[in-house]
Amino acid sequence: MHGYWLRRYGIRGHYIPMDVSPADLASVLEHLPRMGFVGVNITIPHKEAVLGIADIVTDRAALIGAANTLIFRKDGRIHADNTDGSGFISNLRQGAPRWNPTDGPAAVLGAGGAARAVIAALIEVGVPEIRLANRTRPRAEAIRSDFGAKVVVSEWVQAANMLDGAALVVNTTSLGMVGKPDFRVPLDALRPGTVVTDLVYTPLMTQFLIEAESMGCTIVDGLGMLLHQAAPGFERWFGQRPEVDVATRNAVLGL
Repeated sequence: MHGYWLRRYGIRGHYIPMDVSPADLASVLEHLPRMGFVGVNITIPHKEAVLGIADIVTDRAALIGAANTLIFRKDGRIHADNTDGSGFISNLRQGAPRWNPTDGPAAVLGAGGAARAVIAALIEVGVPEIRLANRTRPRAEAIRSDFGAKVVVSEWVQAANMLDGAALVVNTTSLGMVGKPDFRVPLDALRPGTVVTDLVYTPLMTQFLIEAESMGCTIVDGLGMLLHQAAPGFERWFGQRPEVDVATRNAVLGL
Protein backbone atom coordinates (compact mmCIF):
# COMPACT_ATOMS: atom_id res chain seq x y z
CA MET A 1 0.00 0.00 0.00
CA HIS A 2 2.62 2.56 1.03
CA GLY A 3 4.87 1.45 -1.82
CA TYR A 4 2.01 1.98 -4.24
CA TRP A 5 1.36 5.47 -2.88
CA LEU A 6 5.05 6.40 -3.05
CA ARG A 7 5.15 5.38 -6.71
CA ARG A 8 1.80 7.01 -7.48
CA TYR A 9 2.84 10.41 -6.12
CA GLY A 10 6.44 10.25 -7.31
CA ILE A 11 7.90 10.39 -3.80
CA ARG A 12 11.36 9.06 -3.08
CA GLY A 13 10.99 6.79 -0.11
CA HIS A 14 10.58 3.25 1.17
CA TYR A 15 8.27 1.43 3.57
CA ILE A 16 9.93 -1.63 5.06
CA PRO A 17 9.09 -4.24 7.72
CA MET A 18 11.21 -4.40 10.86
CA ASP A 19 11.12 -7.15 13.48
CA VAL A 20 12.08 -5.50 16.77
CA SER A 21 12.13 -7.23 20.16
CA PRO A 22 10.49 -5.48 23.12
CA ALA A 23 13.88 -5.17 24.82
CA ASP A 24 15.28 -3.24 21.83
CA LEU A 25 12.27 -1.04 21.06
CA ALA A 26 13.40 2.15 22.80
CA SER A 27 16.91 1.93 21.38
CA VAL A 28 15.65 1.29 17.84
CA LEU A 29 13.24 4.24 17.98
CA GLU A 30 16.04 6.49 19.21
CA HIS A 31 18.29 5.61 16.28
CA LEU A 32 15.81 5.44 13.37
CA PRO A 33 15.53 9.24 12.88
CA ARG A 34 19.31 9.44 12.60
CA MET A 35 19.10 6.94 9.74
CA GLY A 36 16.66 9.09 7.77
CA PHE A 37 13.37 7.55 8.90
CA VAL A 38 10.45 9.99 9.17
CA GLY A 39 8.17 7.68 11.11
CA VAL A 40 6.91 4.16 11.65
CA ASN A 41 3.77 2.15 12.12
CA ILE A 42 3.62 0.14 15.31
CA THR A 43 1.92 -3.21 15.69
CA ILE A 44 1.65 -6.00 18.25
CA PRO A 45 3.34 -6.31 20.74
CA HIS A 46 4.55 -2.69 20.91
CA LYS A 47 1.36 -0.59 20.59
CA GLU A 48 1.05 0.02 24.33
CA ALA A 49 4.76 0.22 25.15
CA VAL A 50 5.43 3.11 22.74
CA LEU A 51 3.20 5.40 24.80
CA GLY A 52 5.87 5.38 27.48
CA ILE A 53 8.61 6.11 24.95
CA ALA A 54 7.00 8.87 22.86
CA ASP A 55 7.51 12.50 23.82
CA ILE A 56 4.05 13.56 22.63
CA VAL A 57 0.95 11.34 22.84
CA THR A 58 -2.35 12.44 21.28
CA ASP A 59 -5.47 12.42 23.45
CA ARG A 60 -7.04 9.64 21.40
CA ALA A 61 -3.97 7.41 21.66
CA ALA A 62 -3.93 7.97 25.42
CA LEU A 63 -7.65 7.18 25.68
CA ILE A 64 -7.33 4.04 23.58
CA GLY A 65 -4.19 3.04 25.46
CA ALA A 66 -2.21 2.27 22.31
CA ALA A 67 -0.50 3.94 19.35
CA ASN A 68 -0.15 2.63 15.81
CA THR A 69 1.59 5.60 14.19
CA LEU A 70 4.76 7.43 15.19
CA ILE A 71 6.05 10.62 13.58
CA PHE A 72 9.69 11.60 14.05
CA ARG A 73 9.50 15.39 14.30
CA LYS A 74 12.21 17.73 13.08
CA ASP A 75 12.73 18.97 16.64
CA GLY A 76 13.78 15.44 17.62
CA ARG A 77 10.63 14.52 19.50
CA ILE A 78 8.56 11.39 18.82
CA HIS A 79 4.84 12.00 18.27
CA ALA A 80 2.50 9.03 18.91
CA ASP A 81 -1.01 8.76 17.51
CA ASN A 82 -3.69 6.14 16.94
CA THR A 83 -5.40 6.29 13.55
CA ASP A 84 -7.40 3.05 13.83
CA GLY A 85 -10.58 4.81 14.95
CA SER A 86 -10.49 7.48 12.26
CA GLY A 87 -9.72 4.76 9.70
CA PHE A 88 -12.74 2.81 10.90
CA ILE A 89 -15.08 5.80 10.57
CA SER A 90 -13.69 6.77 7.14
CA ASN A 91 -14.23 3.20 5.92
CA LEU A 92 -17.82 3.25 7.20
CA ARG A 93 -18.56 6.58 5.53
CA GLN A 94 -17.11 5.34 2.24
CA GLY A 95 -18.74 1.89 2.31
CA ALA A 96 -22.08 2.91 3.83
CA PRO A 97 -22.55 6.60 2.97
CA ARG A 98 -26.15 6.62 4.27
CA TRP A 99 -25.07 5.61 7.78
CA ASN A 100 -25.64 8.36 10.33
CA PRO A 101 -24.09 8.02 13.80
CA THR A 102 -27.33 9.21 15.41
CA ASP A 103 -29.43 6.51 13.69
CA GLY A 104 -29.30 4.29 16.77
CA PRO A 105 -27.18 2.04 18.96
CA ALA A 106 -24.03 0.28 17.80
CA ALA A 107 -23.35 -3.32 18.82
CA VAL A 108 -19.65 -4.13 19.17
CA LEU A 109 -18.34 -7.68 19.48
CA GLY A 110 -14.94 -7.98 21.14
CA ALA A 111 -13.04 -5.87 23.67
CA GLY A 112 -9.43 -5.83 22.51
CA GLY A 113 -7.34 -2.91 21.29
CA ALA A 114 -9.27 -2.63 18.02
CA ALA A 115 -12.55 -2.46 19.92
CA ARG A 116 -11.21 0.36 22.09
CA ALA A 117 -10.29 2.37 19.00
CA VAL A 118 -13.68 1.70 17.39
CA ILE A 119 -15.62 2.64 20.54
CA ALA A 120 -13.63 5.85 21.04
CA ALA A 121 -14.38 6.84 17.44
CA LEU A 122 -18.09 5.96 17.70
CA ILE A 123 -18.47 8.07 20.82
CA GLU A 124 -16.62 10.95 19.18
CA VAL A 125 -18.96 11.02 16.16
CA GLY A 126 -22.09 10.89 18.34
CA VAL A 127 -23.38 7.31 18.49
CA PRO A 128 -25.90 7.39 21.36
CA GLU A 129 -25.28 3.93 22.83
CA ILE A 130 -22.66 1.23 22.38
CA ARG A 131 -23.63 -2.31 23.28
CA LEU A 132 -20.55 -4.40 24.02
CA ALA A 133 -19.94 -8.12 24.53
CA ASN A 134 -16.69 -10.01 24.87
CA ARG A 135 -15.87 -13.64 25.51
CA THR A 136 -14.26 -12.57 28.81
CA ARG A 137 -16.51 -10.03 30.51
CA PRO A 138 -13.83 -8.23 32.61
CA ARG A 139 -12.22 -6.77 29.47
CA ALA A 140 -15.58 -5.37 28.40
CA GLU A 141 -16.18 -3.96 31.88
CA ALA A 142 -12.76 -2.27 31.74
CA ILE A 143 -13.82 -0.50 28.53
CA ARG A 144 -17.06 0.64 30.16
CA SER A 145 -15.04 1.99 33.07
CA ASP A 146 -12.76 3.93 30.72
CA PHE A 147 -15.37 5.20 28.27
CA GLY A 148 -18.40 5.80 30.45
CA ALA A 149 -22.12 5.17 30.59
CA LYS A 150 -22.68 5.14 26.83
CA VAL A 151 -21.14 1.65 26.87
CA VAL A 152 -23.58 -1.08 27.98
CA VAL A 153 -22.00 -4.49 28.61
CA SER A 154 -23.73 -7.80 27.87
CA GLU A 155 -22.68 -11.38 28.48
CA TRP A 156 -21.12 -13.09 25.45
CA VAL A 157 -23.81 -15.79 25.49
CA GLN A 158 -26.38 -13.01 25.08
CA ALA A 159 -24.53 -11.16 22.34
CA ALA A 160 -27.23 -12.00 19.80
CA ASN A 161 -29.71 -9.93 21.82
CA MET A 162 -27.56 -6.79 21.35
CA LEU A 163 -28.30 -6.82 17.63
CA ASP A 164 -32.01 -6.14 18.11
CA GLY A 165 -32.58 -2.52 17.09
CA ALA A 166 -28.91 -1.81 16.45
CA ALA A 167 -28.18 0.56 13.56
CA LEU A 168 -24.59 -0.64 13.32
CA VAL A 169 -22.97 -4.00 14.16
CA VAL A 170 -19.18 -4.36 14.35
CA ASN A 171 -17.12 -7.53 14.72
CA THR A 172 -13.73 -6.58 16.18
CA THR A 173 -12.82 -10.17 17.14
CA SER A 174 -10.67 -12.55 15.09
CA LEU A 175 -13.61 -14.97 14.78
CA GLY A 176 -14.10 -15.88 11.14
CA MET A 177 -10.53 -15.04 10.15
CA VAL A 178 -8.55 -17.61 8.21
CA GLY A 179 -7.11 -20.06 10.73
CA LYS A 180 -9.34 -18.85 13.58
CA PRO A 181 -12.59 -20.27 15.02
CA ASP A 182 -15.83 -19.60 13.18
CA PHE A 183 -18.07 -16.68 14.05
CA ARG A 184 -21.06 -18.33 15.73
CA VAL A 185 -23.12 -15.47 17.17
CA PRO A 186 -26.70 -15.86 15.86
CA LEU A 187 -27.73 -12.99 13.60
CA ASP A 188 -31.49 -13.54 13.65
CA ALA A 189 -32.13 -10.10 15.20
CA LEU A 190 -30.54 -8.19 12.33
CA ARG A 191 -32.94 -6.10 10.30
CA PRO A 192 -32.67 -5.04 6.64
CA GLY A 193 -30.70 -1.83 6.26
CA THR A 194 -28.55 -2.34 9.35
CA VAL A 195 -24.91 -1.51 8.64
CA VAL A 196 -22.70 -4.50 9.42
CA THR A 197 -18.92 -4.38 9.30
CA ASP A 198 -16.15 -6.84 10.07
CA LEU A 199 -12.60 -5.77 10.90
CA VAL A 200 -11.39 -9.14 9.57
CA TYR A 201 -10.19 -8.87 5.96
CA THR A 202 -8.80 -12.37 5.41
CA PRO A 203 -11.13 -13.45 3.89
CA LEU A 204 -12.64 -10.24 2.56
CA MET A 205 -16.12 -11.74 2.67
CA THR A 206 -16.38 -13.44 6.04
CA GLN A 207 -19.29 -15.74 6.83
CA PHE A 208 -20.54 -12.99 9.15
CA LEU A 209 -20.77 -10.54 6.24
CA ILE A 210 -22.20 -13.11 3.84
CA GLU A 211 -25.03 -13.96 6.24
CA ALA A 212 -25.70 -10.29 7.04
CA GLU A 213 -25.89 -9.43 3.35
CA SER A 214 -28.35 -12.26 2.76
CA MET A 215 -30.59 -10.65 5.38
CA GLY A 216 -30.66 -7.32 3.53
CA CYS A 217 -28.00 -5.53 5.59
CA THR A 218 -25.50 -3.02 4.21
CA ILE A 219 -22.10 -4.63 4.62
CA VAL A 220 -18.63 -3.06 4.81
CA ASP A 221 -15.54 -5.26 4.72
CA GLY A 222 -12.45 -4.68 6.85
CA LEU A 223 -9.90 -3.89 4.14
CA GLY A 224 -11.02 -0.28 3.89
CA MET A 225 -10.17 0.34 7.54
CA LEU A 226 -6.62 -0.86 6.88
CA LEU A 227 -6.34 1.55 3.95
CA HIS A 228 -7.89 4.55 5.69
CA GLN A 229 -5.91 4.18 8.93
CA ALA A 230 -2.70 4.31 6.89
CA ALA A 231 -3.48 7.58 5.09
CA PRO A 232 -2.92 10.05 7.98
CA GLY A 233 0.51 8.60 8.77
CA PHE A 234 1.57 8.72 5.13
CA GLU A 235 0.52 12.37 4.97
CA ARG A 236 2.46 13.27 8.10
CA TRP A 237 5.58 11.45 6.90
CA PHE A 238 5.64 12.50 3.24
CA GLY A 239 3.50 15.66 3.03
CA GLN A 240 0.97 14.13 0.62
CA ARG A 241 -2.52 13.02 1.60
CA PRO A 242 -3.03 9.78 -0.36
CA GLU A 243 -6.35 9.03 -1.96
CA VAL A 244 -8.01 5.83 -0.75
CA ASP A 245 -9.78 4.73 -3.90
CA VAL A 246 -10.46 1.68 -6.03
CA ALA A 247 -6.95 1.81 -7.50
CA THR A 248 -5.41 1.70 -4.01
CA ARG A 249 -7.64 -1.17 -3.00
CA ASN A 250 -6.80 -3.12 -6.16
CA ALA A 251 -3.08 -2.53 -5.63
CA VAL A 252 -3.30 -3.99 -2.13
CA LEU A 253 -5.28 -6.96 -3.43
CA GLY A 254 -2.74 -7.49 -6.21
CA LEU A 255 -5.32 -6.94 -8.95
